[in-house]
Amino acid sequence: MPFLGYPRLILEEPLPIYAALPELRARLSAGSLVIAQAPPGAGKSTVLPLALLNEPWLIGQRILMLEPRRLAARSVAARMAHTLGEPVGQTVGYHVRFERRAGPRTRIEVVTEGILTRHMQADPGLEGVGLVIFDEFHERSLDADLALALCRDAQRHLREDLRVLILSATLDADALEAALDDPPIVTASGRQFPITVNYIASDPAGPLSIATASAIARALDEHTGDVLAFLPGMNDILRAQALIAERHPDVAVLPL
Repeated sequence: MPFLGYPRLILEEPLPIYAALPELRARLSAGSLVIAQAPPGAGKSTVLPLALLNEPWLIGQRILMLEPRRLAARSVAARMAHTLGEPVGQTVGYHVRFERRAGPRTRIEVVTEGILTRHMQADPGLEGVGLVIFDEFHERSLDADLALALCRDAQRHLREDLRVLILSATLDADALEAALDDPPIVTASGRQFPITVNYIASDPAGPLSIATASAIARALDEHTGDVLAFLPGMNDILRAQALIAERHPDVAVLPL
């Protein structure tokens, strides 16, 4: 389906954040600071920045998006670029420690905390930036709080037109709302799926890896679909992987 306002952007499936986009757009158009709450998997990190690219107040300007971790920064940038059908470094890029993939065409640049802080120290007015997004703000860190304080200072004294969007899944929005002069909060609901729970009859005896492998093998024998299992350490994971491979050589076992 075509996506709001960006002709090249196609969504494979509407995500929960999609329903909140009209209100988010209206709030950002009317004010300088907005908080958005959405559960994991709602699409807030990879849909919102793309959906805002053609906003009138963002024409000719860029989005800086803060991600707390380097792996997340690369992954979010790669997902957005893939959605646009482009390689990373064109419309969407990233800048992490010792690595930057961005160019003159980049409209969205995903950065890590130290990068954003140094950027703002070198350019307090954030020339050419129309929106700063703080993703996963519930993780909280000194660098993220400092960057937010610098953005608020820039809004008050240098850039009344600068927008700030705070994204979070589990943030105490009421406390943050009070600390930031009561900005609007936009909430997106998650999706729910039916779940059937089956328990092993009793506490397993013997090594945990053997009990887990047996339970997984039984699930594969009795049900269709995939299996997600959690074990406490790499040794147990590798032992269970080997045992499952013996019983079900046709099943792809992917340790994380």
